[in-house]
Amino acid sequence: MANKNPLLSWLFGDREEEKAQTPEQQAETPVQLTTPPTEAKADLFRLELSPDHAVNKLWRLWREQAGYQNPPFFRFEDPEGKDGMSASQAKQELARLLLTVNASANQRLGRIQPKKAGKAQEGEDPPPLPDLDAQAVAFVSNDRLTAWVFVYPPVGEGKELDDGMLSKALGEKQIKYGLDEDLLDALPDNPERYFRLFLAARGEAAVHGKDGRIVDLFARSPERKLVVDEYNRVDYAAISFIQNVEEGDVICRIIEPTPGENGKTVLGQELSARDGKAVTVPKGRNTALSDDGAALVATKTGHVEFNGRTFQVKPVMEIDGNVDYSTGHINFLGDVHVHGDVCTGFTVRAMGNITVDGVVEAASVEAGGDLIMVKGAQGDNRAVLRAGHSIFAKYLENCCIYAMEDLHADCVINCDVYCDGLVEVRSGRGTIIGGSVRAAHEVSAGVLGSRSECHTDVVLGGLPCQEFDREVLMREIAELEEKLEKTERQPESPTKFTRMGKLRMQLSLNKNKLEQFDKDLEEQREGQESPGVRRLTCGVAYPGASVTIGPAFYRFHQETRPVVASLVEGEIRII
Repeated sequence: MANKNPLLSWLFGDREEEKAQTPEQQAETPVQLTTPPTEAKADLFRLELSPDHAVNKLWRLWREQAGYQNPPFFRFEDPEGKDGMSASQAKQELARLLLTVNASANQRLGRIQPKKAGKAQEGEDPPPLPDLDAQAVAFVSNDRLTAWVFVYPPVGEGKELDDGMLSKALGEKQIKYGLDEDLLDALPDNPERYFRLFLAARGEAAVHGKDGRIVDLFARSPERKLVVDEYNRVDYAAISFIQNVEEGDVICRIIEPTPGENGKTVLGQELSARDGKAVTVPKGRNTALSDDGAALVATKTGHVEFNGRTFQVKPVMEIDGNVDYSTGHINFLGDVHVHGDVCTGFTVRAMGNITVDGVVEAASVEAGGDLIMVKGAQGDNRAVLRAGHSIFAKYLENCCIYAMEDLHADCVINCDVYCDGLVEVRSGRGTIIGGSVRAAHEVSAGVLGSRSECHTDVVLGGLPCQEFDREVLMREIAELEEKLEKTERQPESPTKFTRMGKLRMQLSLNKNKLEQFDKDLEEQREGQESPGVRRLTCGVAYPGASVTIGPAFYRFHQETRPVVASLVEGEIRII
């Protein structure tokens, strides 16, 4: 049998001869690389190669020449470091690295493998291994921000790794920026320089600028949550949506955008960065930018409010005592805080919120925002309470109430209520007795009616606020017609003609207003796709109470507890 080169036979396989070896011969055979045991947790940043991979064949050949050497280890450095890659990025880069390793290793192995197996004749020496210099291979990440290098050892009498080989490998990939010069200078003398992955260059990623932002020092939407204590009481004095600000105080801080920082790839290519965008300053009435443009400040003392787009400062009128003859009627564009009572016959109007620490008597109080009555109202069937948002009160008695949003109270007695949202009478006594309560969606109370069978109506659905305005307008038209009729019966005089002209003009305006109002009301009703939740919830309902939901009507003829009334298939069902 021909005397074959043992390195080539072992490297490229001679299975028949291997099977015929004696135990003594097998002991002299180099140890085969086995698959490493399965780890408890896979290394997501390491390139795993099979035992028969070209790289492992090259490593076994090198081991026969140089003695024991550590097996190949291709792993991205510092995967969890500050500049490391994520697991998903590592998966993509490992797939690209495998292509580079496969191509370079197979090409190098092809230069070592004989042209024809069994070329040497019997009695002839086997062909010698070729002399190959060490070979450096560079690998560039997909984003061109990182470059690695790995080196194959020399074969036969080939040269060891030197600086020229590294420069050639980097030059072939055009890697010229961010080079780790210390690593590259020391690599030729590194005892573990072969079959390892070294981070050779790192570029600079483009850093996009941060957009400007607003840091609010005042709430844009003050919380409207009622806190009930252990005795089921609400402290209405603690409810305040007024955010006081002094002239010159900072309302919000303005963080300027930052410029972007351009980056550069390991190939020397520039990476453009985006500058941050400037934020829109929410500058409203009675506010101004500071000299350095870093803050929005109040130019007037008052109450801070956010209207959805801008901050604005509204003046706050403080009434230290009662609203009576000492103050007269109040008509203010901002917020009003009355520390005393609103006496009978007087009017308080404000474009913003109104807070009354005392009692509202038979007066008129109209707020464009919220209306807060710490003690409540005793209206003597003459008080009119209106709010563009919500109404909060300890108690309400003998009043006409108009709330565009919600109504919260401890008790409501003999009142006409019009509410476009929720009527909640749960805290304190939690009682609704007498009168009528019209709500668009829901009425929730502890007690509805009384044991004396006081007539108490609850009407759910529709547009109560608009219907209330229509009733007011109809009453004004009726009063004008009555005045016009009385004036016509008066004796002829210049004063009569002047007065009749004014009445006719006002009557005509009100009728036109009513016509337009009816048209708008009909459009709103048609625009409602669904009536939404319409429900009455109470702990107990006494006889004399009734509930109307849409076209359906139900009267309680006996004490019922608890009560959840809703409209089901055109009928009111009591659960």
